[in-house]
Order: sequence, then structure tokens, then C-alpha cells
Amino acid sequence: MNVYELISIGIYMLLMIGIGVYSYKKSNANSDDFLIGGRKMGAAVTALSAGAADMSGWLLMGVPGAIYMLGLSSAWIAIGLTTGAFLNYVIVAPRLRTYTEIAGNAITLPVFFENRYKDKTNLLKIVSSILILIFFTLYTSSGMVAGGRLFESAFGFDYSYGLWVTSFVVVLYTFLGGFLAVSLTDFVQGTIMVLALVIVPIVAIYEIGGITETLTIVSNKKDTYLNLFNGTTAIGITSLIAWGLGYFGQPHILVRFMAIGKVSDIPKARRIGITWMIFTVGGALLVGLIGIAYLQKFDQETMVIFDNSKEQAETIFIYFSRVLFHPLIAGFLLSAILAAVMSTISSQLLVTSSSLTEDIYKAFIHKNATPKQLLLFSRIAVLLVAIIAVLLSLHPKDSIINLVGNAWAGFGAAFGPLILFSLLWKRTTWQGALSGMVVGATVVLCWVYINHNYKDWYEILPGFIASALVTYLVSLLTQKKNEEIEHEFEAAKKALHE
Repeated sequence: MNVYELISIGIYMLLMIGIGVYSYKKSNANSDDFLIGGRKMGAAVTALSAGAADMSGWLLMGVPGAIYMLGLSSAWIAIGLTTGAFLNYVIVAPRLRTYTEIAGNAITLPVFFENRYKDKTNLLKIVSSILILIFFTLYTSSGMVAGGRLFESAFGFDYSYGLWVTSFVVVLYTFLGGFLAVSLTDFVQGTIMVLALVIVPIVAIYEIGGITETLTIVSNKKDTYLNLFNGTTAIGITSLIAWGLGYFGQPHILVRFMAIGKVSDIPKARRIGITWMIFTVGGALLVGLIGIAYLQKFDQETMVIFDNSKEQAETIFIYFSRVLFHPLIAGFLLSAILAAVMSTISSQLLVTSSSLTEDIYKAFIHKNATPKQLLLFSRIAVLLVAIIAVLLSLHPKDSIINLVGNAWAGFGAAFGPLILFSLLWKRTTWQGALSGMVVGATVVLCWVYINHNYKDWYEILPGFIASALVTYLVSLLTQKKNEEIEHEFEAAKKALHE
């Protein structure tokens, strides 16, 4: 690694730790402040925090690599995700912010599900907590692996060194400042990501000779690269667009909506968030596309390497950062990849520790815990989850990474329909909610791990559909009038329109 790159990376990490120290002073009153920021987040912080938590290292490496290898036919996933994020802001965000406060001031999804349905069995809370703990511990581990691999491939360090550095910085600022630290660091990380993904394409196009020259070179190399439909199928397009369904069930994104200060701030957050997403995802697409033209014109030796290796093609952003810019700026741009990785790890780490604290420790172990005791356990939970995740990351196995790769579909199918039914249909019952959640998760796992002839379909589609159908049908069969549920539902509906 160039010394200037090292300086930039060091400054970035010190900034993240500094935010953690600052947030420690603001989040030291109780677990509500630590886990959800006291529901005081502003629109801009909420929007960039949700975006940065969502987009991991795949945004700066996976997306450009896919576009480089296959062209614009890989862009359907970006269309699906942007559409899903927009609908999440419109349909879920205002209702969830309102209803979670009315339903016993719930600060985690499992508590919200239990309070929303007046479930006396604790089954909704237990099952949803188990899903969060399992999937997010593995998800967090995957992010730590990505951090280790980044230091290994981009900076030439040993994998274990990169793993420990990434994990230490993320755990430190999350441990110190909780939700506020995670949200503020996400804001900074989101800003770095969007700047990097705007600057790199602009400079690269300028070096090539303009947009027209760039597109001409790309089409001359392979005319299908500029076609959204060539190189894919109807099933492929549908499956990529279906990624957008996952947004309705992602706990680390939904918690941002629960924490925003006022419902009236959500439209502003939506405008900021979707604009940010268009620039970042669009920039990532352009990096891959422009990379085809740049290498064809200036570096055909590297082009041969990238053309024959998907793993190498995914480093096109790293290549541009070092070829086009001074090492000091290159270090800043490379920190954008680290920012994408860290923002997702910290968000998943906090959601998992929230579930341990609120849904297990407070609910079943120490029901009369004081605010200070809950705050202490929240920090201990962060360390416990981090330790398990790091241990899983020391010798990563394909089975773990494959499972984490399906976590988006698992959460989307298990929680997505449940969230929508919870907020939109007051006659949904706890039996319907529990059945739908279990069926959604089960269908996804079976779709992935059982051999069949329909693997081309992304597993979130059958999982989401099955979960929605079961939730609806079981609710119809188990409906009983509940005055308290109807009163809260109407109160949330009324508050939403005030």
C-alpha cells in the first residue's frame, strides 16, 4: 500500500472512532438511546444511514464487476432495488414509525410484532428473535470477512490483519455510541460512497474522451453490452427485480424508520435517500461500463485479466482509484469500499444486540432490569455478537457465506409480508403472522438447499408469495374481535394523517 493511501485510510478510521467517542456522551442514559437513538434522528441522517446500512461492499465491487462482465443486462437488480427502496419509504416508513410508538413504544421488530398482535404466548417474539440472531450473526461475520478480503486484495495485507482491524474499529464505535454512532458514521460513510461513485465515472469519461467516445468503444467491443435485455431471460429479469421485495423485511433498514424524529420528516428522508441511491447505484453501474471502454483503449493487458476472471473484474473500482488519482485521493476513494463494508456490519451488529437485549434478556431473564442495567447489557451484547462473528470469520467456510448470501431473501420472505400485513390489515392475527413468518423462511431455505428444476427463480419470490398467502388464509381462519388491537390500529391510522 502506498503511504498516502495508508494516511487516508488511517484518517478515515480515526474519524469513525471519534464519532463513537462523541456519541458515547449522547447515548449513555438508557438502552432506548443506545439501541434506537431515542427516536430523535433527522431526515438526512436517517436517509443516508438507511442507504449505507443497505449497501455493502457489493455496491463498489459486485455491481461494477457484474456490469463489466455482462453489460447493462445486470442493471435490473439496481432497478428492482431502487423501486423497492422507494416503496418502502412510501408504504412502510410512516406507518411503522407511527405504529411502533403506539404499540407500547416498541424499539425492536420482535417486540412490535408481540405488541401489535397482543400475543400472550411469546411465540412471535421468540421465533422472530431467533431468525434475527442466527441470520444477522452470520451476516455480520460475512461483512467482517469482506473487510479482511478487502485489506488482502486491495492493500496487500494478510487476511487476518484486515479482519482484526475492520472488526476492531466497527465494534469500538458501535460499543461506545450505539445507534447514534452507527447512524452518524453511516451518514459519513454514505457521503464518502456517493462522492466516490460520482467522481470516478466523471474523471474516467473525461480521460477516455467523452460520453460518445466511451459508448462507441463499449458497443464496438460487444454490441449487447448496451442492451438491457440481451444476455438475460424473463426469469432472470423478474428474479433481479424481485430483490426489491426484500426491503420490506430488513430489520437493519426498518429500524431507521422507527428512529426518525417525526413522521413529517419521512418525505424529506425519502427524497434524500432515493436521490442518494440513484447516484450511488448509477455510479456503480457506470464504473463497470466505463471500465470496458477504458481498458479497451488504454490497458489491454489488464483487460485480458479482467475478461477472464469475475473476481478480478470486481476490482475495477480499485483499479480506477489508483490509475486516475493521486495516492492520497486514491486512499479516500478506497475508504469508500471500507465504508460500505463497515456501515453494514455496524447496523447488523446493533440490530442483533438489540434483539438479545430487548427480546431475550429483558423479556425472559431480567424483566425488572433498570435502564442502566439494560444499557450495560446492550454493550455486552454488542461484544458477544462481535466475538462470535469474528470467530466465524477466522476460517470462513462456503456454507456460511452461502447462507448469508440468502439472508436478504430469508428476511424479505419471513418479515416482509408480516410487516405489510401488520401495518395495512387490522384483521391479521398472531397465528397468521407466526405461520406466515415460519413458512416464508422455510420456503427460502428449502428452495436454496433442496435440488429442483426451478433454481433460476430467486428464492425470495416463492418465499414471499407463500408467506403472504399463509398469513392471509390463517388470519381468516383464526379471526376474533379484539377491541385493543382495533383501537391501536385506528389510532395509528389517525395519527398518520394528522
